Amino acid sequence: MSATPDDGFPRPVTLADIARAAGTSASTASRALNSRGYVSEDARTRLREAAERLGYVPNASARTLKQSTSRVVGVAVSDLGNQFYARLAAGIEQTLREAEYQMVLVSDNSERAQELTCARTFLAMRAAGVIITPADREAAGLLSRHGVAVVEVDRQLADVPCDGVVIDNEQGGRDATAHLLALGHRRIALLVADTDWTTDAGRLAGYRSAHAEAGVPVDERLVVRIGFQPADAGERIAAVLDDGAPTAIFAANNQLAERAWAMLRERGLRLARDVSLVGFDDVPWTAMVEPAVTVVRQPTGELGRRAARLLLRRLEDPTCPPALECLQPSLVVRASTAPPQP
Repeated sequence: MSATPDDGFPRPVTLADIARAAGTSASTASRALNSRGYVSEDARTRLREAAERLGYVPNASARTLKQSTSRVVGVAVSDLGNQFYARLAAGIEQTLREAEYQMVLVSDNSERAQELTCARTFLAMRAAGVIITPADREAAGLLSRHGVAVVEVDRQLADVPCDGVVIDNEQGGRDATAHLLALGHRRIALLVADTDWTTDAGRLAGYRSAHAEAGVPVDERLVVRIGFQPADAGERIAAVLDDGAPTAIFAANNQLAERAWAMLRERGLRLARDVSLVGFDDVPWTAMVEPAVTVVRQPTGELGRRAARLLLRRLEDPTCPPALECLQPSLVVRASTAPPQP
């Protein structure tokens, strides 16, 4: 329900309306509904019943202007269409909700300009803090210069010290490649995003270190760097199958794994018997196809929860030293990998 002024249009219910209905002053209504200051139990009950009856909704914008910040946390991720980022956001939201913060979620499509636009939007909203999967260094720097707490999650790029939660990507890349080498593969193609992000750099480093530890030289023709969501990804994968003759493929993110799987099916190649495949990130489809795909599993939900906890810690104690948490991935062996056929 809302009050109706002389012009006939409804207006939001105010604290004055609640106070009038409950027979108290507006200041008493404010203390009761915001849980600040003393209010008798009888008056508190009457005010809350009146607020419920009239459909009162607190004016969050007014409260934000008064307090300089809000109970809103901005979250910017690279791609909401990617199940990894959706699960990451779910972990963040759960922890923030438990702490009575609200999450505003946006996608920057890994574009620098869009990421800066998101950062400026969060500043305009007076967000209490921001959690970001950075595509560039500039957005985190802008937020930090304006005194907004920032947590980088999944990768770290900021020039200014800030909290962060990442995966041990090098270990994950090493485990995936070592598994294939142990099966006897010597021609392992690597499909990796063509970025300078710590995720992709780490997985490439793990691929190289596993070869070095096994005493197997890397054929650079098998290392295929593919841009973020490129139109020619399928062609690039087809080219390495034609020119490199790999017996196994390590796809260093879930989208490249899906494209590699589709290309193998298109060519009539059988997983494990003709070409082995390892993906990075245990998204649902990898366990649903036949044969199921071997993957490096990331603790994605926990990654989000840890990022939210670091932000809440920073909001509680702005002077605490920056923290970087590194979570460990695990190799999940399924039927898409087997020793190479003669």
